[in-house]
Parts: sequence; C-alpha cells; structure tokens
Amino acid sequence: MSKLIAVVGPTGTGKSDLALAIAESIVKAGGKAEIVNADSMQLYRGMNIGTAKLSVPERRGVAHHMLDVLEVRDEATAAEYQAQARPIIERLQSAGTVPILVGGSMLYVAAVLNTFEFPGHDPDLRASLEADLLEHGSIELHRRLAAIDPDAATRVDRHNPRRVVRALEIVRLTGKPFAAALPEVPENWQPVLELGLNSDRAHLVERLGHRVEKMWHQGLIDEVAGLVPAGIREGKTASRAIGYSQALAQLDGAMTQEQAIAETSMLTARYARRQMSWFRRDTRIDWLDYQDPATTKAAIAKSLNWLEE
Repeated sequence: MSKLIAVVGPTGTGKSDLALAIAESIVKAGGKAEIVNADSMQLYRGMNIGTAKLSVPERRGVAHHMLDVLEVRDEATAAEYQAQARPIIERLQSAGTVPILVGGSMLYVAAVLNTFEFPGHDPDLRASLEADLLEHGSIELHRRLAAIDPDAATRVDRHNPRRVVRALEIVRLTGKPFAAALPEVPENWQPVLELGLNSDRAHLVERLGHRVEKMWHQGLIDEVAGLVPAGIREGKTASRAIGYSQALAQLDGAMTQEQAIAETSMLTARYARRQMSWFRRDTRIDWLDYQDPATTKAAIAKSLNWLEE
C-alpha cells in the first residue's frame, strides 16, 4: 500500500528540519524518501530569504519537489498546486520512494491530503469581485462574505484579498457554503501519517520575531529589490506575501525598516495563530512540541513504525 508522510504546523516551527531528519532516517533504514513542498510562497523563484527556503546545500542531498516552479508575477492557486503535487507524489510512490509533504499553507496541505475537488472559475464574476475589491477593499468584501457564509469568514483572513475574493467567488458560483469544498471531517486522499509541530504560543511569537529580524539582516531588502525587474509588484500573490509586501513598502519609502520589521512580525504571529486554528480541525495530526529535545527521535520512530505496518 502506498503511504505518505506529512509534516505540518505553524510557520517557524522547524518543519523543514524535521522532514529532513525523517527522510534521512528512512534512507538509513534502507528505503528512499523525498520531500514535496507545501508552502505556497516557496513555489516562487527568487523568494528565498523571506520564505526561509532551504538552500541546495541545506537540503543535505534529499531531493525536493515543488520549489521554484513559479515566477513572481504568476498567481499561485491551491487548485493548480493540487494538480501538480499529487502526480509527483504518485510517481514517487510507484518508484518505491516515500513522499514527505512539508508545509504550513493550510489549503495547499488540504488540497493534497483530502478528497475534494475545487470549484471552477467564472471570469465575469471574478472581474466583478476584483473591481469591488479595488473600490471597497478586502475588509468590506470580508464583511459581505461573513453575511452570506459566516463559517467561511472564520477560515479566511480579512487582510488576504485573494482569499476573500476566491471565497466569495466559490459561494456565488456554487450557491453552497465555501466550507462545502473543505469538509470539516476530511476524507483521506490516501493513507497518511500527519505529524504536527507546535509549542507554547508565547515562545513561538518570540521565535518568529527573531526570525523576521534575521531575514532583514540576511538581506531581504536586496532580495526584494532584485525581484522588482522580475515583476513582483505585478504579482497578485507574491507582492502580498508577508514580509515581501513590507519590504516593498520600505523600498518605496512608505515604511521605515523598523516599521516594516514590526508589521511583518505582527502579521507573521497572526498568520501562525490562523494556521493553528485551521490545523486544530484536523484530528489526524499527531502533535509534537518543537521545544522538546525528544521530538525528532519520536517523529522518526513514528514514521518508521508506520511505514512498517
């Protein structure tokens, strides 16, 4: 039976390092394992520092998939991600390789692990909603979403205009709640061992703040400046990414560096809270504390035992 491992949880909890440790343990045990990225921002070429994307040497010889597959001007969608990631997973499994899905982009993880299909698009409806977005802003559109689908409003960040527009499009297109495409009790696309990383929230918030400061010290501003000729300002997804939006504002003089770092830290902490709110709904997840020194060993043991079942 084909099996799949997933490492999920809020941003900044060490998912990439844990996935590498699991992959290496599988190889050491005589098997094969490769990693499939499920971080929507790591899909973009050139967006490295602000997404904490592992460099090639940091991947320690473990093959990674679904990294650097989009240009910054492209729009990322969970539906397209599903269409690309699932065949990769099946191809790896057919070759006797264990795929390890890694990331915290909630809808992208769900798109792979859960059995559901995405509703289509209506160009005219989308154009109308985009026009409303320009005129009224995402907060007003989120209010409209809450009025017709309260549950969807709890799942969609009102500060994320793309998600708000897409949720409204689905509700109006299908005449059904947005949650109809996201079942509360997920059905497995295929057998999965889902490991989640999290810890004390206060510790995570502090950790994320340090991580954001480190990104600026590593050269995030220079990275973003280099992406401007590639079209990051025109990219609906990339230009609004947390950290990249603030870096663009700093480059434009609309924010000081201190303001950009502070806003990025605040939005990152808010995003981590939303991630946990989403992942808590998934009862399949076996949660581990990233502060516990025994976590990596426990995750490896769980993975190897599950593969042997």
